Amino acid sequence: MRRQRNVKIVATLGPASDTHEMISALHKKGADVFRLNMSHGSHDAIRAKHAMIRAVEEELGSTIGILADLQGPKLRVGVFANGSEELVEGATFRLDLDEAEGNAQRVCLPHPEIFAALKEGATLLVNDGKIRLKVKSCGGDFAECEVVTGGAISNRKGVNVPDVVLPLAALSDKDRADLEFVCALGVDWLALSFVQRPEDVAEARALAKGRASILSKIEKPSAVERFDDILAVSDGIMVARGDLGVELPVSAVPPIQKRLVRRCRSVGKPVIVATQMLESMIESPMPTRAEVSDVATAIYEGADAVMLSAESAAGSYPLEAVGMMDNVAMEVERDPTYTQIIEASRTASRSGIADAMVAAAREIAETTDVKAICCFTHSGTTALLTARERPRVPIIALTPLKRTARRLALSWGVNCVLTDELDRFKMAVVSAARAALQEGFAVETDFVVVTAGVPFNVPGTTNILRVAPCDERLIFASDPE
Repeated sequence: MRRQRNVKIVATLGPASDTHEMISALHKKGADVFRLNMSHGSHDAIRAKHAMIRAVEEELGSTIGILADLQGPKLRVGVFANGSEELVEGATFRLDLDEAEGNAQRVCLPHPEIFAALKEGATLLVNDGKIRLKVKSCGGDFAECEVVTGGAISNRKGVNVPDVVLPLAALSDKDRADLEFVCALGVDWLALSFVQRPEDVAEARALAKGRASILSKIEKPSAVERFDDILAVSDGIMVARGDLGVELPVSAVPPIQKRLVRRCRSVGKPVIVATQMLESMIESPMPTRAEVSDVATAIYEGADAVMLSAESAAGSYPLEAVGMMDNVAMEVERDPTYTQIIEASRTASRSGIADAMVAAAREIAETTDVKAICCFTHSGTTALLTARERPRVPIIALTPLKRTARRLALSWGVNCVLTDELDRFKMAVVSAARAALQEGFAVETDFVVVTAGVPFNVPGTTNILRVAPCDERLIFASDPE
């Protein structure tokens, strides 16, 4: 299903969107990738959603990516005898390992690893940062804190530790079980929550065994500090602004977002901007102007994808939210300023033959009247490198592997077409011309740029480029063999 935009849309599935009919409607409306949130729903429910997505894909003859978002280690306080308490600024409040019900003076924090890492002066944030505690003294089983910002604290509220790298694995026992389940099911992307260090990604990759691409969610200060190391071992990135905005000053999030998007673009790895993009559309059929501007900003920055969370999972207007993102994307990408910003922020990379080939393809497309860049890819690398160039013309990725096509559904500007296995470049050119015609990117009198690697079917060998006519009779006439 051809889109009239380059940026991709990720839609989270939930109670508002867990039927076959709604999933089909969301895809038709603009959703390119569906997110399965492993924090909610049983394995049976996840399996049912996965089956419906694949059924819609088959019915529509489309390519749909599926992203499974692992919950990650959730740090929460215990329970209170009264259900909740009011913490007063300046008061003392104790966190400890005592499982007794909490009161206005203390509560259980059943995470000894936190106490092992805490230092005097560290900050603890409770309930999405609404309550701020400062550690005055601590030991292996307690932390005596001063209430810096008070408020209501209740059962099992989340805890963030922004200025301490915790000795926690990014994968809990639940995450490991979920990872194996969704990899066996056949998802395309795994999103890792609360990544702190590159070793967290390595653990997930070892467990995934190549069955899914790994996407790291950047939502902790430690991940921002070690971003280049994390990016190097990840297949993609999600700028998860929810917890990032809790653990850092909210004013710091926009510049961090811009830096992370730029770094991902420079290395050709997909990046999603997520969290609260159209938050008001959970309850309203129209977003605020500020939300529309937020979505537009991510697109102007060159993000590969923008994501809906509760808006499509639990909101009253999931179709309208996807449609709004689609409309904003098309409007932004029609703006001449968009092209200027994207091209001005392009980072040149000429580290090898493949880099040079895709750069040459983009330059040819910009200086001649070719209608598309067609790249043949097994692993998806050539398509990712082409997308990194952010060309002005559409990218057609031809691959014989459905799993590659599904993973590329997340990448900027990439339109995937399944093709037969090929062993000759001439037939690759013919297949490219046919795809450009069949998908409506060109007519017979047009030309396309074709890139491929010889020998075929060997990842990372992009080494040949041709400007070819879309009339295959001319291809055969000029190259009869």
